[in-house]
Amino acid sequence: MKKEDIKKVVLAYSGGLDTSVIIPWLKENYNNCEIIAVSGNVGQADELEGLEEKALKTGASKLYVLDLMDEYANDFIVPCLKADAKYEEYLLGTSHARPVIAKGLVEIALKENADAICHGCTGKGNDQVRFELAIKHFAPEMHIIAPWREWDIKSRDEEIDYAEAHNIPLRISRETNYSKDKNMWHLSHEGLDLEDPGNEPQYEKPGFLEMCVSPMDAPDTPELVEIGFFQGVPVSLNGEELSVKDMILKLNEIGGRNGIGLLDIVENRLVGMKSRGVYETPGGTILYEAHKYLESITLDKMTAHKKEELALTFAELVYNGQWFTPLREALSAFFDKTQEPVTGTVKLKLYKGNMIKAGVWSENSLYNTELASFGESDYDQTDSQGFINLYGLPIKVQAMLDKKNRK
Repeated sequence: MKKEDIKKVVLAYSGGLDTSVIIPWLKENYNNCEIIAVSGNVGQADELEGLEEKALKTGASKLYVLDLMDEYANDFIVPCLKADAKYEEYLLGTSHARPVIAKGLVEIALKENADAICHGCTGKGNDQVRFELAIKHFAPEMHIIAPWREWDIKSRDEEIDYAEAHNIPLRISRETNYSKDKNMWHLSHEGLDLEDPGNEPQYEKPGFLEMCVSPMDAPDTPELVEIGFFQGVPVSLNGEELSVKDMILKLNEIGGRNGIGLLDIVENRLVGMKSRGVYETPGGTILYEAHKYLESITLDKMTAHKKEELALTFAELVYNGQWFTPLREALSAFFDKTQEPVTGTVKLKLYKGNMIKAGVWSENSLYNTELASFGESDYDQTDSQGFINLYGLPIKVQAMLDKKNRK
């Protein structure tokens, strides 16, 4: 699509450095086009404050703030939790937020008859893929503008220069200019001193952590949490029934004050490079641990092991921006089936960044105390002799052949 034909653009807007700079840049480079800012509320809390005023002052004609929190929790977070999906330890906080935001962007773009959708993702990152694959799914003919692939700006420092030259207010300084992404599930930190994996994260430095405290600053007294699940979905916390969204928000408070959920990782990006980041995922880390604990007594061996294999594939699909694909949907159907017996209660003790298992109960438990006991039981131990003879038969035959060939 030619630039002169683009009259109206929907911008994925967060109010952060990238998207704040993009509004005047679009005005300058796309014939003073109308810009409609869209922010998907996936739980970034105070980051939404003052967003409309800022968007309008910098050149947008209007701002939509879409309430996506329940949809995000139920339709994107829960499927990943059911799968126990992790990408290299990372709990997919940015990855599974992007498709729900992109879906909302397309809905507004079609409603407003926009000519293009614009995002602020860099050409080095994963988010450009996640946004654009989702946009292609819902609006395959929509033109996409990615300023980082067009403009002359080379760094975040140069973005700050541009913002200062255009009198764009920023919430950051050059010293606090981490690249961050925040939602109800996590907060990520990249850039600055973290770009050197030899540097220890400044967990104790005031203002660095936002959702958690450093484990060293956590209370000296452990805190118990009791989480109830129904078919793999968290439904209650300490005896109180909660929505998934409210459960995550409450566990963020509890886990955060106990230093739970800090992850320092060098991960392999989709585009090929390694990237170092620090993630805060307090509530999500607790839910993953509790869910896996409950599965240990409710899933049979073969299902549990196959589930672990497919969880890696599922995580890679989500990480790589392929949420809206037949394979991801098919895998979700598999995981939904595996979760039918995953109903019960889990108790965890939280202490200075640690999660200590404190009990698990389920009416669907496959754990049989009598069978597993070292005391007396009806288990006939002589049955094992025939089992071992049959199980070891291939090894025995191979050994006999080897012995014969050595003669």
